[in-house]
Amino acid sequence: MAEKKLVHYEVKDRVGIISLDDPPANTYTYEMFQQMDTAVLKARMDNDVSVIVVTGWGEKFFCAGADISMLNEADPTFKYYFCLHANETLNRLEQTPKLTIAALNGHTVGGGLEIAMACDLRIARKDAGKVGLPEINLGVLPGTGGTQRLARIVGKSKAIDLMITGEVFGFDKALDLGIVNRVFESENRDSFMEEVMEFAKSFTPPNRASKAVGLIKRAVQTGAELPFETALAVERELQQQLFQSSDAREGLAAYIEKRTPSFTGK
Repeated sequence: MAEKKLVHYEVKDRVGIISLDDPPANTYTYEMFQQMDTAVLKARMDNDVSVIVVTGWGEKFFCAGADISMLNEADPTFKYYFCLHANETLNRLEQTPKLTIAALNGHTVGGGLEIAMACDLRIARKDAGKVGLPEINLGVLPGTGGTQRLARIVGKSKAIDLMITGEVFGFDKALDLGIVNRVFESENRDSFMEEVMEFAKSFTPPNRASKAVGLIKRAVQTGAELPFETALAVERELQQQLFQSSDAREGLAAYIEKRTPSFTGK
């Protein structure tokens, strides 16, 4: 029997698109995370991919988190290793030196928000859904990086407040809190994804030096967890890599020659 396709992966215009697909709410299982892990590695290793977009299939849900029926039936050992693998997958996404964007086409709650927070940027479709970490209502905590990533985005006190109350709220409030970076006023998922793709492509060659975009991301994601002097050393090493790149030579030359640079991602 063929494996059910729970994650779709395609490449368009140097953008790798990872779509979660398990109607009606795109809830995830171990099988879905295995497929997502494979897609993340494909996007990481593909030299023709400069930006990664993660989204949900359909109009109503980005992702509603883990499949509760699965968790209810699983034994504690399975649950532990399930969480461990989910952490590893999202860490791979977060540490890949390519810009990652979560396109929130609908409700993004629980583990769905945890997936989105592992991306560098989050873009939402206006009034298309709610966000939040309501795991408290199940007697558990957000166990796929939620306690750590939310605290790093909104601060410790606000993160604790949002998680112990289990508050679920709209994308406009998420924008005010800094959980969402941008809200697009799109009519439907198709037009929303078109806008997201245009935004994503703006960070690919020849528009942007994608290697520099990726290493800026890497400097922040890695450096933010290190002592300041060590983080500065990481920054210097990444800068040295860029000084040796073709795009840096092109960017500096274009500035001197007063022309628009044409980057290649090399």
